[in-house]
Amino acid sequence: MTERSTAQTESGGLSFDLTARPWIPVQRLDGTQDELSLREVFAQAGGISRIVGDLPTQDFALIRLLLAIAHDAFDGPADIEDWADLWSDEQCFALVPEYLNEHCGRFDLLHPRAPFFQVAGLRTGRDEVFSLNRIVADVPNGAPFFTSRMPTVARLGFAEAARWVVHAHAYDTSGIKTGIDGDKRAKGGKVYPLGVGWAGTLGGVMVEGSTLRETLLLNLMAADTTDLRFEPGDRPAWRQPLCGPGAADDRRPTGVRDLYTWQTRRLRLHADASGVHGVVLGYGDPLVPRSMHEREPMTAWRRSKAQEKKHGEPLSYMPREHDPSRSAWRGLEALLADRTEASQGSDPARTLRPQVLEWIARLSTDRWLPRGFLIRTRVVGAVYGTQQSVIDEIVDDHLSMGVVLLHQQDREYATAAIDAVRDADRAVLALGDLATNLARATGAAADGPRGTARDLGFGALDGPYRTWLRDLAEAEEPHEQRALWQKDVYRRLRGLADQLLRQAGDAAWEGRVIASHKGPVWLNSALAERWFRSSLSEALGQAFSADPPDPEQEPALSPEVPA
Repeated sequence: MTERSTAQTESGGLSFDLTARPWIPVQRLDGTQDELSLREVFAQAGGISRIVGDLPTQDFALIRLLLAIAHDAFDGPADIEDWADLWSDEQCFALVPEYLNEHCGRFDLLHPRAPFFQVAGLRTGRDEVFSLNRIVADVPNGAPFFTSRMPTVARLGFAEAARWVVHAHAYDTSGIKTGIDGDKRAKGGKVYPLGVGWAGTLGGVMVEGSTLRETLLLNLMAADTTDLRFEPGDRPAWRQPLCGPGAADDRRPTGVRDLYTWQTRRLRLHADASGVHGVVLGYGDPLVPRSMHEREPMTAWRRSKAQEKKHGEPLSYMPREHDPSRSAWRGLEALLADRTEASQGSDPARTLRPQVLEWIARLSTDRWLPRGFLIRTRVVGAVYGTQQSVIDEIVDDHLSMGVVLLHQQDREYATAAIDAVRDADRAVLALGDLATNLARATGAAADGPRGTARDLGFGALDGPYRTWLRDLAEAEEPHEQRALWQKDVYRRLRGLADQLLRQAGDAAWEGRVIASHKGPVWLNSALAERWFRSSLSEALGQAFSADPPDPEQEPALSPEVPA
């Protein structure tokens, strides 16, 4: 049955029921891909590997939608025992079909009065209908490269349009938007920037299991979770009153069901029986990210003294966004360090790991999950540019690890994993210093070679660290595994150092006089290599060095290299 035939009702109106029509792209356990309806996704979750949307950010937004449905269908889980009952029941989503039957009217993408995640009759003062570029995030405004959709998206099928509607509420850009008729915020036909979609403010973190069933349950946090607010009236968007064109007055999320489906935009699709051909898009309910750490579980947080000073608050936390230049494993401490470790004495914690990982830590500590159970901690985020009016980059990375690394009492494994990252950081710093010194020996600029060497170093360690981390949970002695890691780092970076020395050529071998903090030094490749070996041995522990530094050498002669 085609989308065209399913969109036309017997009365001549348009309908696309998201509970019954396929629109969510998935990958099955055998690697094949399919599109499923909401009912099918929950019914077949045990045979599905993962959601595979048009963009990684779409995966994150769709997972949150499915979680809101599950939380509301179960009206919970109320506590960890309720969760354990779901985990042990292969038919745990059996309540979802009845729930979707009850609310299917609000899941019709083209409903005349209550279209899904939209406002019926939404219009601008001039009745403008805009290109679908406004909601299709893989069409960069003003940058018609690396996409087959430019210069415009003329038409979308209903399934894809539904996915971009969910994505728009989560990740829509900021900037000046056309005013919506009836929105009091409109001035001169425009609404000035009010921020990106809610998920766009986050450094998104979710936990993935081996199947979609496991993924949904692992992120389905119980209502008795410490430091996470679940209010009695928590409801998703489809059980809220219909939105008008303007913002709701001073409304705050009542819990994760509300937050995962927060209507950050006012939106209306324009469609005919063949598909969607236009959109009206404006600002919806704003949501300030400051100090939302007790409501939003799927991001890490950082303390912001600037926000505390600005708002006169004793403590403010902001979402910790992802850095696209750093692989996820290099920021592992923010994911593994619990709140006690993140605190500085009596001071509040500088960072808070995502509540969803606190939840997994609880499941591990209370032995609901075996110590060696493997999860994938997936990080997803949008990086905005030009006053948040465009998406410049999308971050998508993951780390496979045993849940023992999150155990609240047995911290040896987490400590070893974090210390291993620090080993890599210090060792790569030494490699960068070698590149700097070789450049200085020839009189060349040092910044470029230093950055290139660091990129090479982290690139060489990326795959090995991920494999080491995945296997760490199976080790009986985590500190012995760290020692093996240090040896591996030493071997790999010595190999890269040899390459740099060969590439430096005769000019570096001859060298030149440079100033150091102990006076003039004749710096050449031989001295740069000795300094490197000393620094690398110190970074990794001399017990793991194949050739520890010569005590007669004077590492203090190393020139003061800029960090």
